[in-house]
Amino acid sequence: QVQLVESGGGLVQAGGSLRLSCAASGRTSGTYAVGWFRQAPGKREFVAAITWSGDSIYYADSVKGRFTIGRDNAKNTVYLQMNSLKPEDTAVYYCATTASSLRLTTDRFYDYWGQGTQVTVSS
Repeated sequence: QVQLVESGGGLVQAGGSLRLSCAASGRTSGTYAVGWFRQAPGKREFVAAITWSGDSIYYADSVKGRFTIGRDNAKNTVYLQMNSLKPEDTAVYYCATTASSLRLTTDRFYDYWGQGTQVTVSS
């Protein structure tokens, strides 16, 4: 089992920044990719993903140029730096892991999920 804990969410004004963290523990040996997803009322949507090596990174079109994903494998932690936040970024943000390096933009291919952290952007 892998346990994931997100942190760093909160309330911020439009144009502001937040940095989310996703800390993994448990059976973290081996390589795994990490994705960030978010859910406002309705469908969960992909935000960003990074492979173990960091060589492949993916972003949703809606966050490109504003969000940056990175990881520190020594700390089993993945970060999501969110800049120029907009009210439409308001959602619960989840991180998830998968042993695969494929289909990282699709939530059903992930194995473990965190509990989520709320991000609220006021206008």
